[in-house]
Amino acid sequence: IMESGALVSLDVVLTLLKEAMMKNAEAKGFLIDGYPRELEQGTRFEAELVPPACVLYFEVPDDVMVERLLGRAKTSGRVDDNEETIKKRLKTFHDHSDKVLEHYQNSKLLCKIDARGGVDDIFGE
Repeated sequence: IMESGALVSLDVVLTLLKEAMMKNAEAKGFLIDGYPRELEQGTRFEAELVPPACVLYFEVPDDVMVERLLGRAKTSGRVDDNEETIKKRLKTFHDHSDKVLEHYQNSKLLCKIDARGGVDDIFGE
């Protein structure tokens, strides 16, 4: 799956999240990176677990993402850190993200963060 740039199935991801959250039920909250990637993931998460307090969206142009991920490739050893797979992953993301972003924007839960800068700049945002 990683080499092709495809996504793990909705049921697998939801099951893993549910298990992790149940193991840490005393936590005050959770920050779930890269989720939901599809609208159905979000609506099922809300129905089967809990509605989110907010959804963070780090806005970054594709060319910046490609550059960052190619930089990560120098040390990561990940098979999916190559330009072809990165571009496939970005296309997959964009193909699915519009409806997700619209849903959370309409629900007044979307918090967009300009993530083009460095780590300290983004954290300050």
